[in-house]
Amino acid sequence: MAHEMYQGVNYTGTLPQTILDVYSKEVEFHAQPVLRFAQFAVTKTDLQAQPGLTVKVTVYDNLAMGGQLDELQPIGIQQLSASQKEITVTEWGNAIAVTELLLQASFDDVMSSAAKLLGMDYARVLDKALMDTVLSGTQVIYGGGKGSRAEISAEDKFDSDVIKDAVEVLATNNAGKYNNEYYVCFVHPHHTRGLRDNPEFHEVTEYGKQYAGEIGRIHDVIFIETTVLPVLKGAGADGTDVYQAVMFGENAYALAVALPVEMRDGGIEDFGRIHKLAWYSIFGTGILQDANIVRIETA
Repeated sequence: MAHEMYQGVNYTGTLPQTILDVYSKEVEFHAQPVLRFAQFAVTKTDLQAQPGLTVKVTVYDNLAMGGQLDELQPIGIQQLSASQKEITVTEWGNAIAVTELLLQASFDDVMSSAAKLLGMDYARVLDKALMDTVLSGTQVIYGGGKGSRAEISAEDKFDSDVIKDAVEVLATNNAGKYNNEYYVCFVHPHHTRGLRDNPEFHEVTEYGKQYAGEIGRIHDVIFIETTVLPVLKGAGADGTDVYQAVMFGENAYALAVALPVEMRDGGIEDFGRIHKLAWYSIFGTGILQDANIVRIETA
């Protein structure tokens, strides 16, 4: 027995593939405004990978420095040196179920709203996975020159000194800058408040926005604002809340995609009374160059 669906489409057992294709594109479209960390990930797509296996990303070592030549001296030949970073891919997803009664009685396009919600959920899941990966780097700087998280006091704010310290670490490690111009730093809105008080800080409106969430730059660093960064309640001295930020250069972390996100139809159950939809993807994340990442912890 056919059931009347939105926009006059009739179906029996499952949603027509044309509708699935439309909503698969909606998942990706609605995900874009939320994504932050994915903008800077080295992305490797391997459609042959299967759940539980690994996707390999090639990382080339720097060449030994060349130099001045004598007139008749042949140029020395170097061998390219590279290593393979393996990233394990796993299954990710989420699902919703709606009733036939809701579809028929609601004034809203329930299936369209469901696709939007699933898209936003996918974006949050992907961005959190990338954030957790980049925050797992081993290089850490604490505000006020402190030696540990537990020593951070209310006065140890996110300021020019801590930014310069992080830049020094990356520059010393020869971490490449994006477009050979700047490092990237993800900050919480709590950090942003202090940044904007600095007279050297340039608002993004002064030079033109390049990335989602970009708010401005200082000391050859651009800043991306996001509320997803961790706030460690009472982790500092005397119960001070500790806010985490992270700065990195090029080729710091990667996203390995074995199956791009898509909409899946879970079929119709209970004689057509229950309709199920899900987003599904197979991907993994990993650090490529730990030396290119610095976590910053301040009050």
